[in-house]
Amino acid sequence: MGETMNWCIAISRRLLIGSTVLMSLVAASLVPPKVTAQEPAGKSAVAKPTAEQLEFFRQQVKPILESRCIKCHGGEVKIRGKLRLTSRADVLRGGETGPSVSLTEPAKSLLLEAINYESLEMPPTGKLPQREIDVLTRWVKQDLPFDDKAIVIKPHAPGPPAVDAKAREFWSFQPVSRPVVPKVQQGDWVKNPIDAFVLARLEEVGLTPSGPAEKTALLRRLYYNLTGLPPSPEAMREFLADESPQALEKVVDELLDSQQYGERAGRHWLDLVRYAESNSYERDGTKPFVWRYRDYVIRSLNQDKPYDQFILEQLAGDELSERTADQLIATGYYRLGTWQDEPVDRQQELYEDLDDIVTTTSQVFLGLTLNCARCHDHKLDPLPQRDYYRFMAFFHGINRYGVRNGQSVAQFSLRDIMASREQSQHQQQVQAHLKQVAQIEKQIAEIEKRVVGDFQPVEKEDFKFEQHKIPLLKKRVPRLLSQQQFKQYVQLKKKEKQLKNVKPVALTQALCITETGRQPRKTFILARGNAHAPGDQVEPGFPEVLSFPDPVIKPLPPEKKSSGRRLALARWIIDRRNPLTARVMVNRLWQQHFGRGIVESPNNFGFRGTAPTHPELLDWLATQLVEGGWKLKPIHKLIVLSNAYQMGSQSHPQGVEKDPENKLFWRFNMRRLAAEEIRDTVLAVNGSLNPKMFGPSIFPDIPAEVKRGQSRPGEGWGNSTPAEKARRSIYIHSKRSLVFPFLAAFDGPDTDTTCPIRFETTQPTQALEMFNGPFAHQQAAVFGNYLRKQLGPQDTRGHVELALGRALQRPLTADQIDQGLRFIAQLQKEHSVSPAKALDYFCLVLLNLNELIYLD
Repeated sequence: MGETMNWCIAISRRLLIGSTVLMSLVAASLVPPKVTAQEPAGKSAVAKPTAEQLEFFRQQVKPILESRCIKCHGGEVKIRGKLRLTSRADVLRGGETGPSVSLTEPAKSLLLEAINYESLEMPPTGKLPQREIDVLTRWVKQDLPFDDKAIVIKPHAPGPPAVDAKAREFWSFQPVSRPVVPKVQQGDWVKNPIDAFVLARLEEVGLTPSGPAEKTALLRRLYYNLTGLPPSPEAMREFLADESPQALEKVVDELLDSQQYGERAGRHWLDLVRYAESNSYERDGTKPFVWRYRDYVIRSLNQDKPYDQFILEQLAGDELSERTADQLIATGYYRLGTWQDEPVDRQQELYEDLDDIVTTTSQVFLGLTLNCARCHDHKLDPLPQRDYYRFMAFFHGINRYGVRNGQSVAQFSLRDIMASREQSQHQQQVQAHLKQVAQIEKQIAEIEKRVVGDFQPVEKEDFKFEQHKIPLLKKRVPRLLSQQQFKQYVQLKKKEKQLKNVKPVALTQALCITETGRQPRKTFILARGNAHAPGDQVEPGFPEVLSFPDPVIKPLPPEKKSSGRRLALARWIIDRRNPLTARVMVNRLWQQHFGRGIVESPNNFGFRGTAPTHPELLDWLATQLVEGGWKLKPIHKLIVLSNAYQMGSQSHPQGVEKDPENKLFWRFNMRRLAAEEIRDTVLAVNGSLNPKMFGPSIFPDIPAEVKRGQSRPGEGWGNSTPAEKARRSIYIHSKRSLVFPFLAAFDGPDTDTTCPIRFETTQPTQALEMFNGPFAHQQAAVFGNYLRKQLGPQDTRGHVELALGRALQRPLTADQIDQGLRFIAQLQKEHSVSPAKALDYFCLVLLNLNELIYLD
C-alpha cells in the first residue's frame, strides 16, 4: 500500500509541475513575439509573380484558403487572432503571434508550423491532409504568389450559420457513396479494404504501421472487445497451439455467436440511451420492469437484429402492425430518462421531458446536437430553432412518464405485452391472481384506515409513494397500531409486492410508451424555450439542411391509440438516403474496437464536431452496413480481422514525431478495462462468475457509509443472494442517487444524459478500491478458496501457477512462479501470516496487476 501511495504522490507532483509549465507556456504564447528584424525591403516587394505562379495560386492554394482558413481569418466580423489571409500584405503582416510567413527563411514560417501541428494547430478542427500541406508549403517557398482579386469576401452576417447551399456541402450532410478502395505501396499488408484506407493515409505522411500484436495480447483484445470477459487459460492454450490460417477467424466467429457478445455490445448501447432504473430527484423511485428493456437490447444484439429494425422498434414499436412483445418493450427507450414527480411548473416540465427525448434521439441516431436549438437558432450548426420544434413535434403526443405517484406511472407507462388472443387463453389463471390481489389489498386497506387520519399534510403526500408506507405506519406503533398488526401489515405488503412482480404470463407488463391519443398536442416555437411563450405553430419535419420533403403521416388503424408520427420519424431515420444514420453507427463500432472513432466526437457530426480522420473509410463502412442488410456483426468481424486492428501497441519515434496522438492509427492504443470489465474479470478469474442472464437486476453490497449519502439511507437498494451478487455487472441495479461505488470509481457512465464516451481517469480511489476495498478483499478470499478446492490446501506451487495462469492468461516464466512463492513464504515467515491468508494476499496482489486491467 505504501508503494501505491508513493506512486499517487508522485503522479500528483508531476501534474502540479506539468500544470505550472503549461501555464508558463500559455502565458508566453499570449505575448506577441518581439520582431528583432524587418523583412528586407527588396524581399517583401518581390518581383511580380509569373503567370504560372498565379495560376497555381488560383487553382490549388485559393480553394484551400477558402475552405479551411478564410471563415475565421477573413470571413467573420471578428477576425480570429487578428490574422487575415485575404491578401498577400495581410499574410505577411500576420496577427497576434507575429508575421505568418518569413520570406527570408520560409521553412521557419509560423503558418507552416501551424498547419504541421508543431507550435500551433491550425485548423483546430483537424490536421489538413498531407497533399494540402504540401501545396501550402510550396506556395510559401515560392515567395507567396497572391492574386488579391481572386478571393472575394462576402461579409458574414453575425448570427447562426445559414441553411444554404454552402452549408449543405458539409461532409456529413452529403449522401453516402461507396468510395474506391485506394491503392497502396505495401499491398501485402492489406488483409481487407479497411487496411487499404488506413495504410493510404499513413503512406501520405510517410508513416509505417506498427508490427503485429503478440498472439496472447491479440486474443485478450478480441475477448474483451467482443464479450467483455477474459479468455480462459484453456482458450488461450488452444489458440496458441492452432497454427492454421483460420485460427483467428474461428475465434472471432465463436465470440460473435456467444451469448456474452450481447452483454458487452449491450453495455455500449445502454450508455448511449442513458439507461438507468430509477427516476432521480429526491425520491428517486424505481422504474417498474425497466430491466426488460435491458434484456431486449441484449437479445436483439445477440440475434444480430438489423440496425434499422432495432431503431424502428425503439422509436415506434407500438405503432407497428402486428406488434410483438419485444417491439413494445423496445419503446421503454422513451422512459429511461429522469422524471420530476412534483414539478413547480407542470407544463414546463413536459417540455423538459421532451427535450430529453429530442436530445437523445438526435445525438444517438443522427449525431446532431439539435437540443442546442431549443431556445434560439443553433449557434454553430445550420439548425434553426424551427428545426428543433418540428423535430419535437414527432413526440408531442407522448404522455409524461407519470403525473405524481405510482398509480399514474402504471396508467401512463405500463402496458400488457402479451397479445390479446394469448391473454384469453389464460383467463382462469388471471382471474385467480386478480382475486388474490384484491383480497390482500382489502386487508391492507383495513389496517391503513386506522392511521391515515393521524397523518400530517406532508405525510399524506408521502403516503402516495409505496416506499414511505411502512415507515409511516411504524411511527404509529403502539399508539394506533399494535406490534402484531404492524407485523401483519409488513407481511401483507411483502405478499402484495410478490404478486405484482410475479404475475401470470398473460399479465406480464413492461415499461412502455403511451400517447394522449390519435391527435397529438399542437406544437409551437417557444421563445427562449419557455412553455408559456408560444410563437408560430409548426408541424413535424426534418432538419432543413438535409433537404428532405416534409413527412406524409398516414393515420394508423383505429385500434392504435397514437398518431403515427413516431413511425414516420423512425422510417426517415432508417431511410438509406439519410446521410447520417449509417455513418454515425459504424463510427460507434469503430470506437468500440479502437477506443476512438474515425470521428472523435461520436454524438456530434456537425460543424464543430471533429472532422473524420478517414472520411473515405467511414463511407466505405457505412455502405457495407447498409448493403449488408444493416447487420452489425459482419462489420465487427471486418474490423477485428483487419491488420489495422491486429497491430501491436508498440510506439516508434517516427510515429511519435509525426502523429503523436495516433490519429491515423499507426499503432493500436493500449487501454484500461472499463469499470464493468474490471469487476467481471475479477469474478471470472476467481471462478465465481455466475453466467445467468436476464431478469430483474441484482444488488451487490454497498457500504453503509455510502448509503448514508442518500436522503433516506439505503432506500431502494435490495440485498441479493451471494450467487446473484456474482452475476455480470450489466445486471447491477442502476440507481441514479446511489451509484454502485466500484463502477463509479472506475468511470462508469453518466446516466442523466446520453454518454457516447467513457473517460478514463487515474485517481487514488481506484487504488483504494482495488487494494483496500471490501469487494477486492472478498474476491481475493474467494480466489484463494477456489485454488485450495482445485488442488488441495498444501500445493503452494500449484496454487501460484494456477492463479498466475488465470490472472495473466498467458504462458508463465519460472521466475514469475518463483517470485510468487517467495512472496507467500515471506508473508508467513516475516509477518506470521497463516498459509491460507498468505495465499489470499497473493491473490489480492494478482487482482491489482496492471497486466490484468490493461489491454496491450
